[in-house]
Amino acid sequence: MLRNTTRNQKLGWVLFVAYLTLLVYFVFFAESFGRLPEQRDDYAYNLELFKEIKRFYCYREQLGMKAFLLNVVGNVVAFIPCGFFLPIISRRGRRWYNTILLGFGLSLCIELVQLVFKVGSFDVDDLLLNTLGGAVGYVGNRLVQLVRVRRKKLGKKKT
Repeated sequence: MLRNTTRNQKLGWVLFVAYLTLLVYFVFFAESFGRLPEQRDDYAYNLELFKEIKRFYCYREQLGMKAFLLNVVGNVVAFIPCGFFLPIISRRGRRWYNTILLGFGLSLCIELVQLVFKVGSFDVDDLLLNTLGGAVGYVGNRLVQLVRVRRKKLGKKKT
């Protein structure tokens, strides 16, 4: 597997694994995000789309802008690297729908682990925002690739 990979793919894998490590830490263990081990008997979940986004927006004055940005923007930003690195490390990730499905799948796994182990809560709004972040990352990757190709063509024309 590693013999047929390019230098960029190897670097992409290293960065992707580092990203996943940080993501797991912040989602499950970061005390600054209220991830203290707590014994709960109930499962926390939201199955109504836009419920939590609406709640954070409506009560942003009481909750503070930091809480709003952390929940809404943070969920998008957290998955931008996923969408950016998947096309680099995998040929399948070069198709937009595969990257979006893989980003959704990763988000779903995280949400299910949160539900089962009662760390955080299962939230369909997080699934939506995380998937949107993966799509934004994919678009960013495509833009970078477009710039690289254009620079390469311009470099060849000058010589």
